[in-house]
Amino acid sequence: MNTERAGEELVNRAWTVLAGVADPEIPVLSIVDLGIVRKVEHDGDSIRVGIAPTYTGCPATEVIAAKASQQLRHHGIEATIESVLSPPWTTDWITEAGRRKLRDYGIAPPRSGDTPVACPRCGHMETEKVSEFGSTPCKASYKCTDCLEPFEYFKCL
Repeated sequence: MNTERAGEELVNRAWTVLAGVADPEIPVLSIVDLGIVRKVEHDGDSIRVGIAPTYTGCPATEVIAAKASQQLRHHGIEATIESVLSPPWTTDWITEAGRRKLRDYGIAPPRSGDTPVACPRCGHMETEKVSEFGSTPCKASYKCTDCLEPFEYFKCL
């Protein structure tokens, strides 16, 4: 097998492994679903993985890098994990599968434009913000005016 093809296979294997690394704050999302894995590049006998923090000072950033490195090593892949700060991460990078997983988990995914926050439980569009901050700084607390259930909304960043 030629070196270039072996490198491509290594990169593909790494993406598959990283797709199985759960976000520590929202475990139903992988770090690939969240869109924070910005690059996986072949570099000789190893690979370089670029991970973007969701926001400056996010306490989960180091945990995510350590988990990614550990899982890659567990699957026989030597990797260097790098922090990617530019361009800064945005909720636009959350995959469609990730948005579905958030909704199914009971967290309203980031919305586009001026659309209202829909209740992830019943889909009702009339909801009220209870607090600007939820369980983490990237989420806000809401309640549905129809089913009356509280829920979190993943804020647009």
